[in-house]
Amino acid sequence: MPIRLFNSLSRQVEEFSPAHPDRVTMYVCGPTVYHYAHIGNARGPVVFGVLADLLRRHFPKLVYARNITDIDDKINQSALEQGVPISAITEKYARIYREDMGALGVKLPDLEPHATHHIADIIAMIERLIARGHAYAAEGHVLFQVSTFPQYGALSRRSPDEMLAGARVEVAPYKREPGDFVLWKPSPPELPGWDSPWGRGRPGWHIECSAMCHAHFGDTIDIHAGGVDLQFPHHENEIAQSQCANGATFARWWLHNGMLTFDGSKMSKSVGNIRTVHELLREYPAEALRYALLSAHYRQPLDWSAALIEQSIHTLDRLYGTLRDLEAIAAAPELPESVELALADDLNTPAALAELSRLAGEARAAQRDWAQAPEGLARAEAAARARTAKARLLGAGAALGLLQQAPAAWFGHGAGDGDEARIEALVAERTAAKQARDFARADAIRAELAAAGIVLEDTPQGVRWSRKRA
Repeated sequence: MPIRLFNSLSRQVEEFSPAHPDRVTMYVCGPTVYHYAHIGNARGPVVFGVLADLLRRHFPKLVYARNITDIDDKINQSALEQGVPISAITEKYARIYREDMGALGVKLPDLEPHATHHIADIIAMIERLIARGHAYAAEGHVLFQVSTFPQYGALSRRSPDEMLAGARVEVAPYKREPGDFVLWKPSPPELPGWDSPWGRGRPGWHIECSAMCHAHFGDTIDIHAGGVDLQFPHHENEIAQSQCANGATFARWWLHNGMLTFDGSKMSKSVGNIRTVHELLREYPAEALRYALLSAHYRQPLDWSAALIEQSIHTLDRLYGTLRDLEAIAAAPELPESVELALADDLNTPAALAELSRLAGEARAAQRDWAQAPEGLARAEAAARARTAKARLLGAGAALGLLQQAPAAWFGHGAGDGDEARIEALVAERTAAKQARDFARADAIRAELAAAGIVLEDTPQGVRWSRKRA
């Protein structure tokens, strides 16, 4: 089964073929750890995590790196304001980032390079760029001279005027050309810095990813991915400095995920419509947030709203309800080819989610047949069909990082251990009251639980409870 991916560099969907079939390399731009990640920052890790799992199913070995930017002007400013070393900021928010992404079902990458651990690699790459005539030192800075790389702009398809307008460049007398970008800059005493041939300083943002990527993967990688907002100038600059320093193609495939809007407007701190993953996890089930992030094709914009999350919750209620009805049937996950085909077609998660719903419908029909089948051979055959249907549903969910918990855990979202025990006790008391024909007590317990947001469902398999959904 071929895997086809849209390559932002060629603007075409191409059949993926790694340079070395026994070792696929993928680098995804990671977080700058100075604050909580907002929900838009989570889209790349979620969708490219699905891609990583897909690649692992098709190739003997994937090496997946996602970096940590732990030296940056925003980090420096935060450390100065709090009177702490930058490590106090970066270690705290890197830990929170891992925890929040983990809650969304994002697995840790194989490699997690930190910029501050690769200063020697950064300096060495800058020295190569200077030696090859692509960079120059000026007033304690080192800058990349864009005019020395004729292919500059090929990724973003921008004209020189557009690139200059979009680069947010600082007007500085030491630049040879306005579009030249910083590789190294001086650090005053109050800011972090490292010794270099150009004096005490710190790296520019763009050179960090190039140096880390080269340190772990060499001259060329198979896939480089990130948000479409990084395409220019960050990824454009990565290509220029990497190819000029190493004399080889930097990345064979470029993948970019679309941005999130919030209720139709661009997410912006100035507007105040940013929602962090950390706060959303306190309000909603993590799996619903993951489902919502996968609901649109990764290359398209995604409008984030409370309605989208609630829709995701209701869909997962139905899926987990199907699994709950099949709890008596033991089944191991089995990946359906239809889901794998959807994911292999440029990571088409909407098609895969539609297939997940279709498989849930098949599983519900198989469960009804099994429940209604008479004892004997007919019931055994119905049970076998139900087992297959459940296995395929679980396998489809696993490929998307969904349906990974027990149905009781999903429906009990928000209940602590003590709370869950209390609810179970009241449910048992209500059942006993009904058996004793004490319907007044049974109705009182139902009302008490309803007031606490607990919904009861009387089924042939017994009483089930769940948290009330909005």
